Amino acid sequence: MPLYEYYCEPCNGIFEELRPMRESSDPVPCPECYKDAARIMPTSFAAFTFRDGYPRRIPDDGKFYHLGHKVSKPITGGRPNEHPEVNKPEPKKRRSKGEKKDLADMREAAAKGGLVDSMGNAVKPQEVTSLHDAGRIIKQGTPDRA
Repeated sequence: MPLYEYYCEPCNGIFEELRPMRESSDPVPCPECYKDAARIMPTSFAAFTFRDGYPRRIPDDGKFYHLGHKVSKPITGGRPNEHPEVNKPEPKKRRSKGEKKDLADMREAAAKGGLVDSMGNAVKPQEVTSLHDAGRIIKQGTPDRA
C-alpha cells in the first residue's frame, strides 16, 4: 500500500497514512484531534534508482562516493580505505634550472677538490647530488688532513 500525506486544518497538523490507492482521496481522521483531514501532495519526495546494487538518488550524475569524496569509479582492489583518485601519490619533485646549475657548479668545485662536508671530509663529484638531497651541509674549503 502506498504512503500518503494528510493535512488537518483544525489542529494544523500533517501526518502520513498507509492506504489503498482507491481510498487515497478520501478524508482520514487526524491522530491528534480525530477530525477529518484532507490529502495533500507530499512535502518531501525522495526518488532513487539502483545502480551496481546500491540505491542512488535521482538525478544520478554517475559518480560514486569514497569516504566523503566524489570519485568516477568504485574501488576495486588494493589497500582498504585508499582510492587512487582520493589518495594520489605525491609527484616526484623536479629541480629548477637554478638548482640544476648550482649542483653542476658544486660538482665542478668538488672535482677540483674545493668542497668539504660538515666534518671536513672531501666531497667527491658523484656524491654531491645525494648529499644535497639528504640535507647534508656542503661548503667550500680544503679537506682536513690528519
